[in-house]
Amino acid sequence: MSILSTEKIVLDAKASHKNEAIRLAGELLVKAGHVTEDYVDKMLEREEIVSTYMGGGLAIPHGTKEAKSLVKSTGMSIVRFPEGIDFGGDEPAFVVIGIAGAGGEHMGILTQVAMIFSDDDSIEKVMDARTKEEILAIFQGGDFA
Repeated sequence: MSILSTEKIVLDAKASHKNEAIRLAGELLVKAGHVTEDYVDKMLEREEIVSTYMGGGLAIPHGTKEAKSLVKSTGMSIVRFPEGIDFGGDEPAFVVIGIAGAGGEHMGILTQVAMIFSDDDSIEKVMDARTKEEILAIFQGGDFA
């Protein structure tokens, strides 16, 4: 099972609140078999403890340390919100990336996502992508296939 696939990418999502956005990103991980349903609750719990908004229009919700047992395999979902979602940062989050890392893979995924989003051109490419395949290609360059 690949960490990222087109089935775990949503291009034009809408949500009225960050919890709804997190739940959407988490449900994609559940449907793909990466995590149990309870993992999504742990993603929401983490958000209450500390914001997963990273700046630059990006949020990376993920479960708490206690949620490790709820992860079946490493996976990632990407949900784009053209209208943005308020995560309490300076600007709205336009891209919400849900992650679940099995074993010690959690930090590696966070690092790879941060590398992609540290480049302004990549952020623009993610926001301008017209298809799920285009977004997948951007992340495959970061070894997410």
